[in-house]
Amino acid sequence: MAALHIVDVKKRYKSLQALGGVSLSVEPGEFFGLLGPNGAGKTTLISIIAGLNRPDSGTAAVHGFDVVKDYREARRRLGVVPQELVFDPFFTVRETLRMQSGYFGLKNNDKWIDEVMENLDLTDKADTNMRALSGGMKRRVLVAQALVHKPPVIVLDEPTAGVDVELRQTLWKFISRLNREGHTIILTTHYLEEAQALCNRVAMLKGGKVVALDTMSKLIKRISGSQLVVHLARGTLPDGLKPLVSHPDELVSGSRYTLRVNDYAEVEPILATLRQSGAVIDDMQLHQADLEDVFIQIMEGEK
Repeated sequence: MAALHIVDVKKRYKSLQALGGVSLSVEPGEFFGLLGPNGAGKTTLISIIAGLNRPDSGTAAVHGFDVVKDYREARRRLGVVPQELVFDPFFTVRETLRMQSGYFGLKNNDKWIDEVMENLDLTDKADTNMRALSGGMKRRVLVAQALVHKPPVIVLDEPTAGVDVELRQTLWKFISRLNREGHTIILTTHYLEEAQALCNRVAMLKGGKVVALDTMSKLIKRISGSQLVVHLARGTLPDGLKPLVSHPDELVSGSRYTLRVNDYAEVEPILATLRQSGAVIDDMQLHQADLEDVFIQIMEGEK
């Protein structure tokens, strides 16, 4: 049974088609990335998964429980860290987490609350009022609230937006541990290097539709090749290699050329062609494509 199963979900706000028929499935234990530019529909989809919004059509289920028909059971299996810093200013950190436990009918949950606070470096702030915390600390509490009932599926909506490096490292260490222990993680982030380092599989949304869905390695290999940058001490680029140039202005501007390569095996033939033409290489670098290259190609290609 899928941890999250979404079938043809559509949502319109007046003239805006926020979601245009999204379908995807996330398996138990996956670290799954949900990526896209602002306005792609990510937050709308998350709000539907969390039961905060209803789709116009289509279905979404968490561990088999429909988020509309079986809302209580679906929500019990889900922990959501929202983008916005939403908090009650009248309670301490510990009181906030105890109340959150109560929403799920959990009593005597202090042992787990203490463990969550320790892993998020909140122990020293346990008795501090929420309104006295910094923005970064408030975001840590949001993460703790989402985890307080030990949900098998955790949704992180831009969890590290605007926070310091220390919190990012602390958060990912703890979340990665939960993932290793079997929790399913669904992440939206604008930090593509985070997604590449953490996610096993990725869905990219644009205009409310899924425009790419694959494993990280296959996505990078299939969509975007590597780049071979060569600086010639003497000679010019042979005509046979000019179609490989990524930046056409380099053909006019000088002796440095960026060539597209899809496989390491293509490098040696390129070097052989350069040698045969009489060109002398002064410097050479091979840059492997990353998720940002893939993201840009897909977003520019999907009009």
